[in-house]
Amino acid sequence: MLRTRVLTAVVLLAVFLLALFLLPPLGWLLFVTAVAAVAAWEWGALMRLAGGARIALGVALATVCLLLAIAEPAAVGLAAGFADSAWRLGAFFYLPAAVFWLLLAPIWLLRRWPLGSTVPALATGAIVLLPLWLALVQLRQAGPLAVLAIMAVVWLADIGAYFSGRRFGKHKLAPAISPGKTWEGAIGGSLLVIVCGLLLASRLPPALAGKQLLLLLVLLLLTAISVVGDLFESLLKRQADLKDSSNVLPGHGGVLDRIDSLTSTLPLVALVWLVTRV
Repeated sequence: MLRTRVLTAVVLLAVFLLALFLLPPLGWLLFVTAVAAVAAWEWGALMRLAGGARIALGVALATVCLLLAIAEPAAVGLAAGFADSAWRLGAFFYLPAAVFWLLLAPIWLLRRWPLGSTVPALATGAIVLLPLWLALVQLRQAGPLAVLAIMAVVWLADIGAYFSGRRFGKHKLAPAISPGKTWEGAIGGSLLVIVCGLLLASRLPPALAGKQLLLLLVLLLLTAISVVGDLFESLLKRQADLKDSSNVLPGHGGVLDRIDSLTSTLPLVALVWLVTRV
């Protein structure tokens, strides 16, 4: 099992890095759209939809993404004038995402609302996945290294939380949702993020450059929001009686299992980046 998990991780990282650094803008957009479509298919499982409906959900999300790219090519880096049009599309998606992750999602976790399989569940899926898709597409305009640095901060939060939790974890963070997570793990992840975030500060949004206190607060906020994203998907899986969102990634579960923390953090980073850039 460990061998399969490591091999899958190596392949995933290689594919991601090749796509991030080598694909042209259109190729990157199609790659991210394909990932989002698989995530939407998995979202259908959280909604307890049947196989055909899940496929339709993935196709529908991919269609929406491509239609947005056709309607606003400059906003996704496919035409000139990115700075003028990116905010128009970004504000439409990132502002609702910020409200959802900063205000609604924590209440959702406390109340443990069921997702269901109706229009509100579809709307929730859209607010989780579409801003992430757009953030991945737009942040690449800052350069592949910037995208990698931002994602590395989120990954480090998970890594730090995992090892700190295993070594020091005694107090459960959310036992009814994710029994393996502890407060000690969250603190360890935060410390690792702060250290590495300061080292990677030159690749983060320019508004944070040279502002150590502000950067510290932003890193702590991103770490907290990444935990919310992780717990949110864990809650939905528990309610749907699923261990993983799917089995498309051997040893790792599904796409949603790998991007749960990114769904909550990347749209907020993209929002900050657009505010300081445009």
